[in-house]
Amino acid sequence: MMVHLVLLALQQNPTPPQWPVHSMDRPRPPVVQPGPEGLPAAAPGDAIVLFDGSNLAQWRAEDGQAARWMARNGYVEVAPGSGSLVSARPFGDIQLHIEWATPTPPKGEGQERGNSGVFVMGMYEVQVLDSYQNDTYPDGQAGALFGQQPPLVNVCRPPGAWQSYDIVFRRPRFGPDGALQRPARVTVFQNGVIVQDAVEFTGRTVFGRRATYSPHADRLPLSLQDHSYPVRFRNIWVRELAELP
Repeated sequence: MMVHLVLLALQQNPTPPQWPVHSMDRPRPPVVQPGPEGLPAAAPGDAIVLFDGSNLAQWRAEDGQAARWMARNGYVEVAPGSGSLVSARPFGDIQLHIEWATPTPPKGEGQERGNSGVFVMGMYEVQVLDSYQNDTYPDGQAGALFGQQPPLVNVCRPPGAWQSYDIVFRRPRFGPDGALQRPARVTVFQNGVIVQDAVEFTGRTVFGRRATYSPHADRLPLSLQDHSYPVRFRNIWVRELAELP
């Protein structure tokens, strides 16, 4: 009887419902209280340290010139209107650790509160946002693959508190003809809690429409988004991963 009911359900709903991009009707991820804020996580011995709090030698402005954000007191802060911060070196498959904090006291609502983003390969975004007691569309809250996949849970700390992302990213693979052979895939932990579990990106991050793929290089720089909010970042390091067969 149970098998019959499952088959009947699959016949009635052969695929999961596909929500419109940025739908406010989409169910909100449950809220989970994270563990207490801690000290910066030490980089392992084989990590490439991109920012240790002292300088931006490993970063550039979008136009390739010297970075325009300001590093001080162990963190770097978005300089609103200056453009994104781009890593000087490119990456493919990686493990990325980054810590961030949104402004306090909070200002604005929804997407207008502490908005930024971590763009792997400069085009696949894990959203940064003050999602602590702040409602917005689920595919745009902190821990979301922006415009594509909400986080499993909302595990945000209050504004001003330091939060962490640990991201395992596998780049997309393209054939000699440019056709997509395998989508990009990502696993994300926020504050030690899994929020994306081996999820495939549906394409390059875009606003307000379905994402699609176009062929690109195997290694591209990371970028941190200037969305006009003074979000802070610290303790950024990368481990390059061996390519999967």
